[in-house]
Amino acid sequence: QVQLAESGGGLVQAGGSLRLSCAASRRPLSSYVMGWFRQTPGKGREFVAGISRNSISTYYPDSVRGRFTVSRDNAKHTVYLQMNSLKPEDTATYYCAATEVINNWNVAREYDYWGQGTQVTVSS
Repeated sequence: QVQLAESGGGLVQAGGSLRLSCAASRRPLSSYVMGWFRQTPGKGREFVAGISRNSISTYYPDSVRGRFTVSRDNAKHTVYLQMNSLKPEDTATYYCAATEVINNWNVAREYDYWGQGTQVTVSS
């Protein structure tokens, strides 16, 4: 099974940018559709981006559309989440997730594999 590891989180001021990375190992990244979720204490995981195996299709909720961009490099076994114009409400732990078959991109339980998460904190 694939293993996922996120990196790139940190502290940034409102209006700033961060790029998160999700590195896959043990199996080719190209076998999976990928999603990014975020979670704050006491809340469920919120979908923030999804990307198809060949990068042709991407998906975003209204809350991040136009600010976040998901991309992938299957040759480097890595998925990225570029986050621009960050807001304090974007503060959360961000997770990447993988699955081979997806019906509902924004439903966390449809993803089989998860990374350990990376913290993003946006100060006002």
